[in-house]
Amino acid sequence: MVSILSSFESRLMKLENSIIPVHKQTENLQRLQENVEKTLSCLDHVISYYHVAKDTEKIIKEGPTGRLEEYLNCMDKIQKAVEYFQDNNPDSPELNRVKSLFERGKESLESEFRSLMTRHSKPVPPILILDLISGDDEMETQEEMSLEHLPESVLHDIIRISGWLVENGRNQDFMTVYFQIRSVQLDRSIKGLKDHFRKNSSSTGVPYSPAIQNKRKDTPTKKPIKRPVLIPGTIRKAQNLLKQYSQHGLDGKKGASNLIPMEGRDDVFDIEIDAYIHCVSAFVKLAQSEYQLLTEIVPEHHQKKTFDSLIQESLDNLIMEGDNIVSAARKAIIRHDYSAVLTIFPILKHLKQMKPEFDQVLQGTAAGTKNKLPGLITSMETTGARALEEFADNIKNDPDKEYNMPKDGTVHELTSNAILFLQQLLDFQETAGAMLASQETSSSASSYSSEFSRRLLSTYICKVLGNLQLNLLSKSKVYEDPALSAIFLHNNYNYILKSLEKSELIQLVAVTQKTAERSYRELIEQQIQTYQRSWLKVTEHILERNLPVFQPGVKLKDKERQMIKERFKGFNDGLEELCKIQKAWAIPDMEQRDRIRQAQKTIVKETYGAFLNRYGNVPFTKNPEKYIKYQVDQVGEMIEKLFDTSA
Repeated sequence: MVSILSSFESRLMKLENSIIPVHKQTENLQRLQENVEKTLSCLDHVISYYHVAKDTEKIIKEGPTGRLEEYLNCMDKIQKAVEYFQDNNPDSPELNRVKSLFERGKESLESEFRSLMTRHSKPVPPILILDLISGDDEMETQEEMSLEHLPESVLHDIIRISGWLVENGRNQDFMTVYFQIRSVQLDRSIKGLKDHFRKNSSSTGVPYSPAIQNKRKDTPTKKPIKRPVLIPGTIRKAQNLLKQYSQHGLDGKKGASNLIPMEGRDDVFDIEIDAYIHCVSAFVKLAQSEYQLLTEIVPEHHQKKTFDSLIQESLDNLIMEGDNIVSAARKAIIRHDYSAVLTIFPILKHLKQMKPEFDQVLQGTAAGTKNKLPGLITSMETTGARALEEFADNIKNDPDKEYNMPKDGTVHELTSNAILFLQQLLDFQETAGAMLASQETSSSASSYSSEFSRRLLSTYICKVLGNLQLNLLSKSKVYEDPALSAIFLHNNYNYILKSLEKSELIQLVAVTQKTAERSYRELIEQQIQTYQRSWLKVTEHILERNLPVFQPGVKLKDKERQMIKERFKGFNDGLEELCKIQKAWAIPDMEQRDRIRQAQKTIVKETYGAFLNRYGNVPFTKNPEKYIKYQVDQVGEMIEKLFDTSA
């Protein structure tokens, strides 16, 4: 057994000694085979770089249009080839070839980017902009309205190209191309909206947003648009009030029309104001939309700078137009054309309302960009405050006296214009108050409240009314007849009081002057009493206290008969003269006119009636009809025709 086992062990050892070398040799052969395969693979990989230029040249030459993904794959291959030759064979002529191809491909991508942006970027139609502006009020419960500046497929390609250029092209030129193209479209969108306003306003004769009204016809389910607040034809509205007030109108008055613009100029102002205000709102909405688009295309760390460049031209145009309005207002102040300054009020009101949105949109832009709007607001406030102060001074120092005084003693144009101007401030109380507050240097002004600015505005209105009263008193002295002077002052005071009462001005005046209403009523009564004194020269002839006592049945002496004749003649002449003169005078307020006539009629009829009863049957003349020309009722009828040229 031992011998057998030993033999078996010996054979196993021989077998092992003969197999191990074979096994090792096999391992070596396998390793050699793997090395050969790896070498072949590497060779294939290296050789493939030499074929890249040939394989991709055709596609690169034809450009990326319509096959962007395939094109970008080719560009990736070329880039890898460039990197290989740079690392392993920098002297190879193949490196220059693939490099050249890569640059050419990159240029084609940049060109495609520009082409896609140019072809598909269009200005936003005015109707869409108006819908966008109205979206805040209309779509509170609906999802926010957004604009599609570029078709979805195009936007996808643009995002892919920009991503590739940033990652592989190491090139920022496309961002310049982007903001230049989008900047032009933003500017064109805003200008298109402005032209739309002008065109529609001139063709339809509607000074406000015909675009919005027309749009509503197509979309009846939407609520009407709540537009930015404007002067809603305030000038015309106030002029209509004046026409209703005055039957006589303001005849024969020329000049001094520097406070109210001419009718034709009104519409132009309204259109321009409305267009500018809408353009401000449009800029904010379009800029927000542009930023959303930009964040998808431009890398994050370049977004703010690119956005700043993109909005510059449109913002500059908007601010420049605002500066032009301020400049025009300053020139108007020099000409004393204060109504033109009213264009600033609705614009300033709107700019202040929009400022929070402006600040939000311009967040992250350069300081110079952010400060443009506050600069315009300050400029408008300063100009507006200056206009208000100069208007008040102009009311006080209005030089027109004799040539411009109404011959009939009606409301002076200075009064009507001053009241109209103040009434127009009612639509912009907060804005006007803030203007005045902006010029205050006191500590309370630095943190002024709406109550503080309201008190300032009330003080200002009282100052204008005080100046107007002083000027009217001065002007009234031009009349030689004190009665006509009284009628003139009465008409003007009454017009001021009625205008204050019809509008909210009386409440605003009462903030600082509680007794203003009572003061005007007292002034009106004083002038009526002054006017009534003009009739004393008529009635003094027939007053009982100026007559001698006659005994009934006793024959009159010649001297007494002559005295009665003189009394009748004096009364008749005085009555005829006064009626003739005062018939041409005017009291536009019908209620006041009837009241003054009635009071005068009562006094004169009573006095004359008593005189006639006493002396009508006394035989003081052979021709009684020569002296007793009028019966009591006839006198009443004559007085009834006072202040009425048509009677």
